[in-house]
Parts: sequence; C-alpha cells; structure tokens
Amino acid sequence: QVQLVESGGGLVQAGGSLRLSCTTSGLTFSVYKMGWFRQAPGKEREFVATISRSTSGITYYADSVKGRFTISRDNAENTVYLHMNDLKPEDTAVYYCAARYEAMSITDRRYDYWGQGTQVTVSS
Repeated sequence: QVQLVESGGGLVQAGGSLRLSCTTSGLTFSVYKMGWFRQAPGKEREFVATISRSTSGITYYADSVKGRFTISRDNAENTVYLHMNDLKPEDTAVYYCAARYEAMSITDRRYDYWGQGTQVTVSS
C-alpha cells in the first residue's frame, strides 16, 4: 500500500520559514518524480514545485514561490522536502505532496499518489 505522509506545517509569522517533509512508503521512491501542490480556502489546488528522480535532480517552481521555496529529496530516506523562506500570508494553504511515475509535470491530475496534506498558516 502506497502512503505519502506530510509533516512540518504550522503557524508562522510573515517573513518566517518552515520545512515540510513528505515521507513515502510502498513505492520505489527513487524512480518517482515528486511534486508539491497547495490549496487555499475557496481556491483550486495549484502547483508549487517539482523535482526529478535524482537527489541533485532537475527542479521547477511556480513563479509565485521562485526564489523563496526549495524542493529537495533524500532517496535514502524516501523523503521529499519543501523548504519555505520569506513566507507571506498568501502562502497560507494546505500543502500536499504527490508522486508521479511518468515525466515531470505541473498538472495535479497527472500525479499517481497523494498525501493527506499539511496546513501552513502565515500571519501578517
């Protein structure tokens, strides 16, 4: 059974930082491309970042987070991270990690597996 479990969310003041983790099990983590998405109240889920298979792999970010967020992965720990700096109130959302076997994608419906999400709240 495939499981993706996010952690690390919480309440932070604007300008602060958080690191989200997504630990996976039940899949061969090193062959999956990983992504982070987020969904704010009343809005559709949106792409945040994605990383290719390798630890030093290709990364791609949404314009809204470029330069502030960093996605990374540890294939030995079956975990993907999202390092978030200079957080803004508009970053408030439930953050989801997802795994995709085929080519990297910024489209959520193309991902194969999803976590349950972790809440990030940024106060002004």
